[in-house]
Amino acid sequence: MEQRGMNERIQKLRKQSVSAQPYISMERAQLVTEVYQKYEGKVSTPILRALTFKHIMENKKLCINDGELIVGERGEAPCATPTYPELCCHTLEDLEVMHKREKISFKVDEEARKIQEKEIIPYWRGRSMRDKIFKEMTQEWKDCYEAGIFTEFMEQRGPGHTVADDKIYKQGFADLKKKIRDRIAQLDFLNDPDALDKKDELEAMLICADAIITLGKRYSKLAAEMAEKEQDSKRKEELLLISKICDKVPEHKPETFHEALQMYWFVHIGIITELNIWDAFNPGRLDQHLYPFYQKEIEKGTLTPDRAKELLECFWVKFNNQPAPPKVGITLQESATYTDFANINIGGLKADGSDGVNELSFMLLDVIQEMRLLQPSSNVQISMKNPDHFVDRAIEIIKTGFGQPSFFNADEIIEQMVAVGKSFEDARCGGASGCVEVGAFGKEAYILTGYFCFPKVLEITLHNGVDPRTGKKIGLETGDPRNFTSFEELMEAFKKQFKHFIDIKMRGNLVIEKLYAKYIPVPFMSIIIDDCITKAVDYNAGGARYNTNYIQGVGIGTITDCLAAIKMHVYDKKNITMAELMDAMDKNFEGKEAIRNMLLNKSPKYGNDDDYADDLMREVFDIFYNSVNGRKSVRGGIYRIEMLPTTSHVYFGSIMKASANGRKEGEPLSEGISPTQGADTNGPTAVIRSAAKMDHPRAGGTLLNLKFPPNVLEGKEGTKNLRHLIRTYFKMGGHHVQFNVVDSKTLLDAQKNPEKYNDLIVRVAGYSDYFNNLNKGLQDEIIKRTEQSFC
Repeated sequence: MEQRGMNERIQKLRKQSVSAQPYISMERAQLVTEVYQKYEGKVSTPILRALTFKHIMENKKLCINDGELIVGERGEAPCATPTYPELCCHTLEDLEVMHKREKISFKVDEEARKIQEKEIIPYWRGRSMRDKIFKEMTQEWKDCYEAGIFTEFMEQRGPGHTVADDKIYKQGFADLKKKIRDRIAQLDFLNDPDALDKKDELEAMLICADAIITLGKRYSKLAAEMAEKEQDSKRKEELLLISKICDKVPEHKPETFHEALQMYWFVHIGIITELNIWDAFNPGRLDQHLYPFYQKEIEKGTLTPDRAKELLECFWVKFNNQPAPPKVGITLQESATYTDFANINIGGLKADGSDGVNELSFMLLDVIQEMRLLQPSSNVQISMKNPDHFVDRAIEIIKTGFGQPSFFNADEIIEQMVAVGKSFEDARCGGASGCVEVGAFGKEAYILTGYFCFPKVLEITLHNGVDPRTGKKIGLETGDPRNFTSFEELMEAFKKQFKHFIDIKMRGNLVIEKLYAKYIPVPFMSIIIDDCITKAVDYNAGGARYNTNYIQGVGIGTITDCLAAIKMHVYDKKNITMAELMDAMDKNFEGKEAIRNMLLNKSPKYGNDDDYADDLMREVFDIFYNSVNGRKSVRGGIYRIEMLPTTSHVYFGSIMKASANGRKEGEPLSEGISPTQGADTNGPTAVIRSAAKMDHPRAGGTLLNLKFPPNVLEGKEGTKNLRHLIRTYFKMGGHHVQFNVVDSKTLLDAQKNPEKYNDLIVRVAGYSDYFNNLNKGLQDEIIKRTEQSFC
């Protein structure tokens, strides 16, 4: 394994992290169960959740790894992965699958199985959120879920997608406790009928604030005890410093660069321990948050650039030590990765609208390149005001071929956030988290609710409301398409089916929102998100300043190509009938090669700057937008749309019959807003011109993948060409773009000889992963993506 990291300490910590085998830790499940058995039904739900958090912070096993400078693990060791029985109570069969599956496995020892069987399952069966959700869903929702019309994020993970702002660097939890107490004192029990509920929520926050302070004090004590026994004088000094820092933060605000990193990390551990949120919490604008500490200490001479970099590399390892908790069933298939989607933003703009790039921005890019870890994910926000040499430095890392960082259009992000009611300052201080989703950092709950499969809706439309895979009627009877006399008639039927399925998804979403608000408040996370304290309302109940829910659209490239083929060949040229087309698809094109060739090779394709296809892409986008955008959520916010897949495009394709673009049964759909694999034949400029025809600011995030062989990007010329491509796409209004820099020959060899490519990392969707961690279907999909060239 290649040595990475600036010195021996970092190399050792990194090696420990990447070599650790994820395993199931039962500690959290046991502690949660103890509290619920003691207090459920005796205290309010916010207090119950706070007492649960307190019990974990007071009793979890602590871990200080040899040589590390930033301390704190979610489990008792790196890659010790907790479960969340209040969300999803795993069966013994689930544990067996996790243990034995070839990809994304978690080792489960016999003791863990016994605890699950004797303690966890007897209490949580029927009580978990997953059980509650499926109990409340209608049969039509379940039929659509099982058919692959949509997925549901919240059936195994809690609402997430929030990001830290700079408040935790300016206030300690002692300060936040004072703010909470002051708010309690302001409650009006005479005139506010919700005053008691607000008091419970605020008191729950107080309990959680004390609990995170307790965790810091426990680490301080442990570090001091370890220092007493330490024989190495240098390590003894480090442990004493760690003890001093943990005694200070998170109770009080940090004053040094080291303290600021440790402050954030305690908050991060608290957030991801309180609940298994989707997606992981992250520090957001790290270069801007840390720069005041860095600048002050550099000027005083108490910090050197090398020491700052060493601390940052220790910090990077901490993220990589926390694999995403185990998923099963459809949720695993829609997100088959250990990655927990903590996405650090670099660059962009300051709150006043000026260039946000500073010395730390470049240091963070150095860390990303040197560490080459899957976690944390990273991105650069690129504004017209950012210098070209910042973009070029990010591109140089991209050229090394592991998919980080991704690139975001900071100016477009601000435009779209302001358009939906956020202040300019909040928009400029926000950015992206998870894959590509946009929000106001420290002030918004922007929650993903599940993937929605466009091509499946067309498949149901073509079968008059029946799922051809199961024969079950799940849609509307919009007519036999063999009898449609115009393309417009087909599109009208598609629109009706689309709205029908969106309404089913929305009805389920609103119920699930209510369930989380009622049963699973998150008082710890609520402390650090404006305006939960001011409103005295939980994050999961609408306490944040801004509340947004997203439905994510999947397969825009596939459905565009399907509609273009149908429009051209059935209705415009009339060289095939709808009956002949459907017969060919029903037979998976067996014996129908001529028809398939026509669909594949003689039809307009999205991604080639062809308005015949691209106009249909925009029409589908508009149907999606008009069906979802602006609908009210339970939390007092609105619903918006996004265009990203994680790995759901492979899952959705696996449960679909052949489609009208020539795709065969079971093959993946297109991913993100990328063209169908291999369909984009006119070069990368044509791809971005097609993608830019989508109205990106109306979406909350769009994901575009491009793939280049390494030789195309060689040298300064290659860097300049890619920078021009990115800048041009962003000038046209594009939201996001990311790159795989690897050739298909290498990927094919890696598929045949995985042992030779243990360190090969590729960009999947909104994240990077080891090629060997991907299932064959996903590997094949990445291999089939078009290799672009500037020639």
